[in-house]
Amino acid sequence: MAEAMKSVTKLLASDDLLSTDERNLLSVAYKNVVGSRRSSWRIISSIEAKQDKGTTKKELAAEYRKKIECELNNICKEVLELLDNHLIKNSESLFNDKTKSKDEKARSVESLVFYLKMKGDYYRYLAEVKCGKDDDTDKKKIIEDSSKAYERAHLISKDELQPTHPIRLGLALNYSVFHYEILNTLQEDSYKDSTLIMQLLRDNLTLWTSDNQQDDNDDQS
Repeated sequence: MAEAMKSVTKLLASDDLLSTDERNLLSVAYKNVVGSRRSSWRIISSIEAKQDKGTTKKELAAEYRKKIECELNNICKEVLELLDNHLIKNSESLFNDKTKSKDEKARSVESLVFYLKMKGDYYRYLAEVKCGKDDDTDKKKIIEDSSKAYERAHLISKDELQPTHPIRLGLALNYSVFHYEILNTLQEDSYKDSTLIMQLLRDNLTLWTSDNQQDDNDDQS
């Protein structure tokens, strides 16, 4: 499905956007492709770390890890190329076009924030597998690019999207993962507060969901 969505994306005219369904298909397709490799990388890295230096098992694990890293790099770069050359470019052009209608502007805002978040995500995936000394310079640049994409998406969403908009909420979640897993910015003394806030968010979501279900039941009665 990733190849099919890649073809659809490349066929877009310069003033066109993917539909919401097409956008979600693209996201899910590449998420499935890259997700399995991220999971495999974590497992093989853990196995490699447990082996004694100089053993055949450690060498085989390292060789397989590098193979996974190569595949991950290629997939992430493919997605980033689609984002920069087509999806973000088109969304940005429509977002800045003052002649567009209110509905078209809203659609371009959602797309732009979604794709900037996606850009931040795929740079984050690249940063996850850059762990050697030789990768330090490259990793710093990747982290910087990821941070820029997330920050820009955050600023636009703050001005243009409602606080409860699913794309804005998804961005907040992924941006927080970036800060915690890549930048390691969560201090021990703030861990409990952050955990409590996330618990409250989950409680609110449960409440909202139950309210919506109740409304649906009332409509059917």
